[in-house]
Amino acid sequence: MLWRALRLSCPNCGARPIFARFGVLASRCGRCGLRPERGEGDYFIGAYLINLIAVELLLALCVLVVVVSTWPSPPWTVLMWVSAVLMLGGAVACYPFAKTLFLAVDLIIRPLSPEEMAWHWDDGAPGERVLPDR
Repeated sequence: MLWRALRLSCPNCGARPIFARFGVLASRCGRCGLRPERGEGDYFIGAYLINLIAVELLLALCVLVVVVSTWPSPPWTVLMWVSAVLMLGGAVACYPFAKTLFLAVDLIIRPLSPEEMAWHWDDGAPGERVLPDR
């Protein structure tokens, strides 16, 4: 599932394309019918978190490599401006991956039930779906 998500495919079945346009997931998968919104209104806050963590880690690694390779006199001013540009660009570039990766992790943690698949196929509203008690 994670590999499918990193390929920007449907994490459930692997169908492509799962995006309607850059950063916007299609309303449902064309093959399996999975809707990316799994019923909660604030569902993709987890994707924002994954995106933030991934971009911060990548940026920290890049800064560390530059500082170590140019030590004892790293170009601090250049590093500051390049880091700001990379942070903003990285957040935009990584966002589609974060969305599909979060959906895959959620499907691993909470596998699709027959009731949920029926909800996906019946076009239920996001607020209508009742999560099962665990």
